[in-house]
Amino acid sequence: MASADVVTLDWTVAETLIALDNPPVGLAEIPSYQRWAGAEALPEDVRDVGLRSQPNRELIAQQAPDHILLSPLFMRLSDQLEAIAPVTGLITYQLGEPLWQRLQNTTHSLAELSGNQAAATTLINAVETYLDQQKAQLEEQPPLLVVQFIDARHLRVFGEQSLFQAVIERLGLTNVWQQPTNQWGFSTAALEELLAYSEAAIVVVEPLPVGMQNGFSSNALWQHLPAVQENRIVRLPAVWSFGGLPSAVRFAELLSEALLARQG
Repeated sequence: MASADVVTLDWTVAETLIALDNPPVGLAEIPSYQRWAGAEALPEDVRDVGLRSQPNRELIAQQAPDHILLSPLFMRLSDQLEAIAPVTGLITYQLGEPLWQRLQNTTHSLAELSGNQAAATTLINAVETYLDQQKAQLEEQPPLLVVQFIDARHLRVFGEQSLFQAVIERLGLTNVWQQPTNQWGFSTAALEELLAYSEAAIVVVEPLPVGMQNGFSSNALWQHLPAVQENRIVRLPAVWSFGGLPSAVRFAELLSEALLARQG
């Protein structure tokens, strides 16, 4: 199959293309992508093309892409980028059909670029098989709250419409956060709101904000939470919380390892 040379500003698109063995030739903000997605290794010929909000058009043009792929957030750039190559917007995170279906749709759409739908089918089947295997190992787990710190007193708490919720459901686990969420699948909450969930284990997804890297020992409110006092805290390395199927697998793997280690 002929591969398509793609430049993208969208990290979800990028990780999915890499998983489909058609990595982008250009990607925006690679160091931030690596920090937020935990994607230490990228194919070495992927070029950094600048900021997601303000990419370097000269660098993009040097890559001579067949396609430029944007998320809706950056479609306003399409007019200036269409002089280089055809621009396509791909929406994964929007209210509507279940997120898991949208993740599969995005995977198929990206496979179409190189005419290799078999790669999409293989990836989707491999992910489903892996999640089933992990589910079989995870019995009798506590209910979960999945959070990311914004600052010492405020969090994103992930629920309906989130990647983390979709994975939790497929692992046969329970997410106790039932509050309304945005199209990205999270609510913004104050730390004290977690006091209401005294039975839950709290899953903290990195990266932590600047100033919190050394932990939470000085955060009195955090120390007061039942989950902290009863050692029901799970800390996970970075996972791109608005990612595609590769991020879903990464979250499933890290969460399963952490929960099984607590049992062992």
